Amino acid sequence: MIAAVLVATGVVVGAGSLVKGGGRAGVEEARWAEGITPVWMGEHMGLDVPAGARSARAAYKVTSRFDTGLLTFTLSEAEAEAYFEKYPPSARWLTPTAAQPDTPPSDFARFGLPEPETLKDGMRYGYVCPGAAAEPTASPDPFGMGSYDVSDDKCVRAYVHEYAPDRTRLYFRTHFEPGVDSLPTPLSTPSPAR
Repeated sequence: MIAAVLVATGVVVGAGSLVKGGGRAGVEEARWAEGITPVWMGEHMGLDVPAGARSARAAYKVTSRFDTGLLTFTLSEAEAEAYFEKYPPSARWLTPTAAQPDTPPSDFARFGLPEPETLKDGMRYGYVCPGAAAEPTASPDPFGMGSYDVSDDKCVRAYVHEYAPDRTRLYFRTHFEPGVDSLPTPLSTPSPAR
């Protein structure tokens, strides 16, 4: 009887450690990588950061299931349209029918920005697939989402917010397999002279 209780207790404790460890025992919690620059993130997404971009910011979240890359910057309306001529959406842009104000702050809140899902006015979203050939998907496209296979690793979720007259903020988010081994090395702080 005591053995059964101990085994049951061990199972409960073991199950608790699985949940605490993010679903796998011994796996560390999500963390934000240091030293991520907009240029580095853009290269990993297959996008460039134009010379006229303002407020460019990037981040990379490392988790045990998948990593998340973020890139955001602002352009003038004309610069944004030119940018999307270079990186056209994989299908027509979609507009939200309603804002999702209950979206918890998570990714872009890191930069002091609202999550793009919480915005409705002046917002459009879709996918851009840098470097992907425009070939029809293998299956019919019943939802009219376009001719790119957005499950392709080259596709990036894009949100375009026209937040002020002639100013547009571009948000990009994509996921990577965990364990990108080429994360930048953060700049070390020089030791004080003795």
